[in-house]
Amino acid sequence: MAEILAFAGSNSSTSINYELVKYTASLIENHKVQTLDMARYPFPMYSADEEKQKGFSNSLIEFKGYIQQSQGLILSVNEHNGNPSGYFKNLLDWLSRLERRFLEDTTVFLMAASPGKRGGIGAMGVVQDILPRFGAEIASTFSLPSFGQVFANGEIIDQTLKEQHSEALDIFLQKLN
Repeated sequence: MAEILAFAGSNSSTSINYELVKYTASLIENHKVQTLDMARYPFPMYSADEEKQKGFSNSLIEFKGYIQQSQGLILSVNEHNGNPSGYFKNLLDWLSRLERRFLEDTTVFLMAASPGKRGGIGAMGVVQDILPRFGAEIASTFSLPSFGQVFANGEIIDQTLKEQHSEALDIFLQKLN
């Protein structure tokens, strides 16, 4: 039984990516899944001055601990103008200052959801290129476009997308074992 950490790269209280994360986590059996709402994790904007003056916040150290206790990571990133949100980039900046390879030996199921037809693929592509630099192994990816039309009552309602999500999740779980 592996420990899996699940969260979205968004700090919005109405994050559709967090909705996708919760749905994904609900499908997992035989593993311990911890789901985190990042709206509860505010971090100051990274700067060398901030780090020098104040060091690392307790919430950042706590969050890094959750990552290091996990063998797997379910992550859904939001997209702002074709890139990951500033919040998520900032989180990566802080975590990499604590420990450069903070995702060493971590298997990742990387997802993105958006209200648009591209499904956050721009942000997902950027993150897919960045995470291995920190030690992550991207096991599988999934993009959910047109969120408002294909996701309802806490689940994917479009059958084709539901099957694609299930296949990507199965690949992640197989690599985790």
